[in-house]
Amino acid sequence: MAQVISNSGHDDMIHDAVLDYYGRRLATCSSDRTVKVFEVEGETHRLTETLKGHDGAVWCVSWAHPKYGNILASAGYDGKVFIWREQNGQWQRVFDFALHTASVNIVSWSPHETGCLLACASSDGNVSVLEFKDNSWEHKIFPAHGIGANAVSWAPAVSPGSLVSSGAPNTAQRRFATGGSDNLVKIWDLNSDLKTYTATQSLAGHADWVRDVAWSPTILSRSYIASASQDKTVRIWTSDPANPAEWKSRVLSFDAVLWRVSWSLSGNVLAVSGGDNKVTLWKENLKGEWECVKTIEE
Repeated sequence: MAQVISNSGHDDMIHDAVLDYYGRRLATCSSDRTVKVFEVEGETHRLTETLKGHDGAVWCVSWAHPKYGNILASAGYDGKVFIWREQNGQWQRVFDFALHTASVNIVSWSPHETGCLLACASSDGNVSVLEFKDNSWEHKIFPAHGIGANAVSWAPAVSPGSLVSSGAPNTAQRRFATGGSDNLVKIWDLNSDLKTYTATQSLAGHADWVRDVAWSPTILSRSYIASASQDKTVRIWTSDPANPAEWKSRVLSFDAVLWRVSWSLSGNVLAVSGGDNKVTLWKENLKGEWECVKTIEE
């Protein structure tokens, strides 16, 4: 049963709504330039905080893993990324990142095993990675997609197959995928010698802007990345541990422009949403083909 929050307190369109790790708090953001935090208890919710500071529409909010504290990131049209932290019931803005020169479209926290890292994708074509360590924030910023970066998604901290293979356990990998207005999906790895992220793969196939990318959390057999595009297709890219540099894709075709892709927690069901206001759920069958198992229409 869906719970509807009708009295959101926002004065304009809501762009994102995210529950924290425990499902007890909801953060929302809006064109009214604010972020709001709600306490959720069963069927009830109450507004506990309104966070102000952005100079334009706030596109996205994201909670860090609770082991780093009550930390929330927000980003928006003003090109700024704010990190908010709650201590003793008081919210404070603990870091402002203002090096992007255009809208920051999405932010994504890394798996907690890799550290407290936030990747940000901007319309200025750059991607930045903010890192909280030794009680201070550091950043890296680099060009990713010439005419705009629209999406970013981290890989699992453990590479597929490594849990079941013999030998020493891997250290947590710092790796993510981005999608851009150049129609490409790119994979980035931390280069420890250069101390920055370098593009190790460029996956071509989409015929229009890539609006979203989602790296599946599954670590059992293969790596899966889903990408949603303005070209009305989703591509599901897979790579095998035996040949990790080779990525193959399967195409799912739709009747509408596609906006978002999201994996289930176990990584075996993919949700796709698009301009027709439908959400479809997809699963891979034993033949390796993707089947639509459910359509949700409001």
